[in-house]
Amino acid sequence: MAITEHDLKQAEKRMAAVREAGHAVSARYDRRRSRVVVALNTGVELAFPTRLAEGLADASPDNLADIEISPAGLGLHWPRLDADLYVPALLQGVFGSKSWMARQLGAEGGRSRTIAKVAASRENGRKGGRPRKVATA
Repeated sequence: MAITEHDLKQAEKRMAAVREAGHAVSARYDRRRSRVVVALNTGVELAFPTRLAEGLADASPDNLADIEISPAGLGLHWPRLDADLYVPALLQGVFGSKSWMARQLGAEGGRSRTIAKVAASRENGRKGGRPRKVATA
């Protein structure tokens, strides 16, 4: 696939539009609060707990403190962790890939305790619990 000058100019326009919405000018790890703090060119600071972000949850403070910002300011990179986050996605509340986010949401739902869920669990227990899986050959 050949890239033309027109294609290149269009891509540059799209990147400029994304950068206008906000790009990182600095990033640091706040050890006291276990948060990453990102300062944007708009004057806004974005802070999020590392437990929410893909690849950062179980990292040591020393590894979290080493943050690189991409030249365009749209990406954050942790070289010791081989972890990357996209700044525009962070602004939208997306802290990882689609599959990772889906697993987090599923795990959260599995931990939830509602009156209906507790009642269904008790009723199932009275019936003998979950049926055993039968292996088929």
